[in-house]
Amino acid sequence: MKNKLLLFFSLLSSIIMFSQENNQSFTLQEAIDYALEHNRTAKNASLDIDAAKKQKWETTATGLPQISAEVGYQNFLKQQVSLIPAEFFGGNPGEYAEVIFSTKQSMTATATLTQKLFDGSYLVGLQSAKVFLEISKNAKEKTDLEVRKAVINAYGNVLLAEESATILNKNVETLEKNLFEINKIYENGLEEEESVEQLKITLSGVKSNLNNVIRLKNLAYQMLNITLGLDINNSTVLEDNLLVLTSQNMDLGLLETNADVENTIDFKIAENDKTSKELLLKLEKSKALPTLNTFINGGYTGYGDDFNFANKDQKWFGSSLLGVNLNIPIFSSLGRSAATQRAKINLEKAKHDLIETEQKLKLQIASAKSDYQFAIEDYTNKKENLNLAERIEKKNQTKFFEGIASSFDLRQAQTQLYAAQQEFLQAMLDVINKKAELETVLNTINN
Repeated sequence: MKNKLLLFFSLLSSIIMFSQENNQSFTLQEAIDYALEHNRTAKNASLDIDAAKKQKWETTATGLPQISAEVGYQNFLKQQVSLIPAEFFGGNPGEYAEVIFSTKQSMTATATLTQKLFDGSYLVGLQSAKVFLEISKNAKEKTDLEVRKAVINAYGNVLLAEESATILNKNVETLEKNLFEINKIYENGLEEEESVEQLKITLSGVKSNLNNVIRLKNLAYQMLNITLGLDINNSTVLEDNLLVLTSQNMDLGLLETNADVENTIDFKIAENDKTSKELLLKLEKSKALPTLNTFINGGYTGYGDDFNFANKDQKWFGSSLLGVNLNIPIFSSLGRSAATQRAKINLEKAKHDLIETEQKLKLQIASAKSDYQFAIEDYTNKKENLNLAERIEKKNQTKFFEGIASSFDLRQAQTQLYAAQQEFLQAMLDVINKKAELETVLNTINN
């Protein structure tokens, strides 16, 4: 019995520890920090930087000394016969002697060192590798900005669903209480049946909305988990609430931020594109330049009619060679010229794209500031509307039970209140999301 109890408590302890490991709680900033490290898209962007660094060295290494080795073995199944004048061996003029010059088997071992002395495309390649690394870093920065915004949106959607569910639950409780009371009054003959039916219609609609919000809340949690880089069914707990986050994101000073387009990540990416097109033009021009390479090799060759190359008595004959290769492009039937002109056209397009990006970013920043300012103003407006709707609903509820107002008036006031509640929640979320969008386009992140 004692052993069974020990086993039971051990299993219980393991279950509790497992549950604690799977319950992860985050403030919004903690969620952002976690996602920047664990989000799969962000991780791939980091791997792209690592790959770019390796590619940079790969390009650099092509201009450094290269050493290769080769071992060859030949076995003539039937040796080649050559004919030479027989008189060389004391024979008759006009006759030929059959001679085999080589042994049946041979083995050669050679090592070769090559080195570029001049290659214009290699110099351009070094510059391109550096630019490619810069492009990867900018892509990582862009990805981090998008991941941050996605986390804020997903986090806010969960809070919105939670707050909506809480409010709708309270509304259901209030309506059920009202329905119970009005039903008693109706049973005593002091109220019309229509009043009961009106409340039932309102209650049914609110319950339907509640069920939908609960389903949406589950989806919102799953979306947040994916954005964070967690398992989709991970049990995630949010520590912030919608009202506090809204107050923290009311930053009118952000609207006064100078729109320095050149510091935005989209402008940097457009500049990267222009730089890469400039390098492609240089590459095409470099193809008209001569290339100069040198090499030196050395090796040994062994001969024999049998495979005796492993014997210590085998004779090996050494050889070595030093050479320089100069390749001079002369005429390509205007192919290189066409390629160069095409590269110039693409560069011109990249310059136009850069200007277009600059203009669009200015408009995008102005639009984002306008949207953020409207979100703040709309939040204040929706907050006042909610207070008014609450007072109107309370007055109509009092009038209804006193017999002054009709059930239709009460239902209209309740419907107005419920709409104001959802609009206020959405206004809070808009403040958070619009600020995130503005920070993203400005590339100005305030933790």
